[in-house]
Amino acid sequence: MTGWKVAFDAGRPQGRTCAHAQGAPPYEPVPDSPSCADCIEEGTTWVHLRACLTCGRVGCCDSSRKKHAASHARQSGHALARSIERDETWAWCYEDELFLTPDGEGPEAGV
Repeated sequence: MTGWKVAFDAGRPQGRTCAHAQGAPPYEPVPDSPSCADCIEEGTTWVHLRACLTCGRVGCCDSSRKKHAASHARQSGHALARSIERDETWAWCYEDELFLTPDGEGPEAGV
């Protein structure tokens, strides 16, 4: 995979773009035994995990109580995070509110 593209999302208007996806690192396999360090430090738990595509920081998803991945995106300005769940290969742009998929995977945006 060479990068990311906007994925079709029936809940959002077609034809939207994400400038953050340009130059983002390509999809890489899920790291072994990932965890949300903030949740561990605070004694809370997470539902799913996301990894920042800029710095690699792992945080919990928006379905988790503390939403550490979104908090990291707001505080750092790092707009993109990818799912690191075993069977998921998508990413999310917090700033543009768009799903992304690795280039060469899934339908083109707007199709």
